[in-house]
Amino acid sequence: MITSTQTAEAPPTLGERVRALRLGLGLSQADLAGKRFTKEYVSQIERGKTRPTAHTLEWLAGRLGTDPGYLATGVAESERLRVEGAIARAEAASEAGLWDETVELLEGVAYPAADLELRGLLAESWARTYRGELRQALAQLERGRTVAAAQQFTDIDRAEVLYRIGVCRYKLSSVSTASALLAEALTLAERSGLPCDRLRAHILEWRSRCYRRERDYEAAREDIERALELAEGLNDRHTVAHVFFQASLVAERFGQYVLARSYAERAKAIYEELADRQSVGRLLNNLGGLSVLLGRPERAIGYLTKAFATALEVGSDADAAQAISSLAQVHLRTGETELAEQQARQALELLAGRVDFLDEIGNAYVVLGRALLEQGRLDEAEIALRDAEARFEQLSSASHRAMAWIAQGDLATRKGDDRAAARLYKRAAEALQDVRF
Repeated sequence: MITSTQTAEAPPTLGERVRALRLGLGLSQADLAGKRFTKEYVSQIERGKTRPTAHTLEWLAGRLGTDPGYLATGVAESERLRVEGAIARAEAASEAGLWDETVELLEGVAYPAADLELRGLLAESWARTYRGELRQALAQLERGRTVAAAQQFTDIDRAEVLYRIGVCRYKLSSVSTASALLAEALTLAERSGLPCDRLRAHILEWRSRCYRRERDYEAAREDIERALELAEGLNDRHTVAHVFFQASLVAERFGQYVLARSYAERAKAIYEELADRQSVGRLLNNLGGLSVLLGRPERAIGYLTKAFATALEVGSDADAAQAISSLAQVHLRTGETELAEQQARQALELLAGRVDFLDEIGNAYVVLGRALLEQGRLDEAEIALRDAEARFEQLSSASHRAMAWIAQGDLATRKGDDRAAARLYKRAAEALQDVRF
């Protein structure tokens, strides 16, 4: 839990700190001034009429038995260094994807200054985002938004906060809100005039995801191309890999499966070079899906099995769930319905409570429903497909809901209810007509 620097009362000013320390030592203004200053000058400092220079602060601190940092900011230098060290360790853990360690390092920290609070809020909220604790992450980011509004911060700081709020909103399936936040973040970053190509690349990468979810694939491709140009200009290998990954997904949506595989393999090579095992596992999952689309189910199973094993090794249940869900889809296609059922159920267990994976949960329910349908377990299939529709409804995605309706139409056909089947197929077709390709 973050302890805010905000209090009900305004914090003491520099002058008030000087006066309190002077009185605590039993000194008069003339005593403190000594032969260096007049007592009137000390009075002006205490009343906030003048601000002493750095040299004067250092001299006053020596006379008052404190450090210059405390006089200037109200924070002892030793305390600031202690908190700053914890934040730096947390930021390093976050960069390495060690989300639990990041939260442990920052949980309960009392931030003695606004700049430290913003850094801590950004690091902890990012870790909570990837742990699926999206409401907590959003609360911290809204606090960060308030902190960053202060004059001491730049538009880059404010853009960073908006970018991360946008990512949270995307993971909560508020895609249009996320897209608007990311656009605002991009505008702030670009108008700042400060170096921020890495931030701009990440904003564009995530906005591309929003466009892809909204089926605006041309806009998604444009953002990815801009992000790739920025990342390559920085020679930021990790960001380049992330962008190649997203470029692969965009190319897949255009039906350019060979190009998508090329992008995925390039991203995987960079992740391997950087020893990023978690991202390698995600790319293996992506390559497995592409292998299915390219008519290579056996190769797909190999990729997905490795993806599942890698996710377990790095301790990522969500990635393991996505890999096993993809395996279930392959086995459903190849007629191994009992294995598909088992793997779909395993995916759902791993994703229990993860509101940031509604699309994957819905997909697993569709696979489960179809596997049960093929086994003739129609009542169970109906329940699973209703669960899929409920998850997709929360996504506000027409194409996802259409997937569930088509599966329900197939179930109605198997039950001999042609009228219900026709109604469901028509609903799916109408929904897909509204999708931008």
